[in-house]
Amino acid sequence: MAAAHPLRSKRRRSALRTAAFLSPWLIGFAVFFLYPLLSTLYFSFTRYDGFRQPAFNGLDNWSYVFTDYPLFWPAMRNTLWLVLVMVTCRVAFGLGIGLLITKIKTGAGIFRTLFYLPYLAPPVAATLSFVFLLNPGTGPVNTLLDAVGLPTPGWFTDADWSKPALTALALWGVGDLMVVFMAALLDVPKEQYEAAELDGAGAWARFRHITLPNISPIIMFAVVTGVIQAMQYYAQPLVAGKVAAGVIGGSGQQFEPGYPDKSTLTLPQLVYNLGFQRFDYGTACVVALVLFALSMAFTALLMRRRGGLIGAGE
Repeated sequence: MAAAHPLRSKRRRSALRTAAFLSPWLIGFAVFFLYPLLSTLYFSFTRYDGFRQPAFNGLDNWSYVFTDYPLFWPAMRNTLWLVLVMVTCRVAFGLGIGLLITKIKTGAGIFRTLFYLPYLAPPVAATLSFVFLLNPGTGPVNTLLDAVGLPTPGWFTDADWSKPALTALALWGVGDLMVVFMAALLDVPKEQYEAAELDGAGAWARFRHITLPNISPIIMFAVVTGVIQAMQYYAQPLVAGKVAAGVIGGSGQQFEPGYPDKSTLTLPQLVYNLGFQRFDYGTACVVALVLFALSMAFTALLMRRRGGLIGAGE
């Protein structure tokens, strides 16, 4: 028994030492993640406008959001569309540009700079530029399409084309993924390519069996971070909708997000509109929790299937 006390004391000191080293992270996690999450969960069951004390109302906010709130399901569909289509296109396009630049022998630095520069543009400025470029009446894009006899879409003024226009904007700023993929591609052992060529493997076989398995962790990283960014997509669709609708801005103007016909409405816009424009914090917290649950579900699904890319290449 006497020997057990020094052992327990040693374990206790080790645990305290570990907790001391972890304390900065634990404090940050508790203050900036756990507390806000629990507060959001609590306010979702209350009627709260930010001025009076919260009043418990059970599942009224949840019932209202899922059954009576007319903007929730359009925002949900748009957000899921952006996650599935925009993220897929950005990853594929970024990987394609990275592959292309790694094959260029002369002037690769110039092309790398040209493709990366759009990513540095502020989101609002980039969105404004795209709205004017894609203006259905005076924009140069439709002018060129009309000159060659192609259809001229309405882009940000057409509900069927607004999300593809946002996707084009996201592809224009794909420089961040291009740089990440380039670094991963340059790390693939050249010996593997040389051995595959000696075995008679073609370009597609080399990509499938060598490139893809080697860079699959980077692809997974790009997909997961892309899903999280798409779930937080706020400024670009809001600015595009405002400018396309002719709303310049100002304290006296009211604007319902989602123009045209709710096609650019996203869940983060609902959170801001409900919480900071309508002062309905309880309902805003419900939408925020749905957004959080979707992000966690997508991330968990992707992480569980992270071996699929490697398996596809084998």
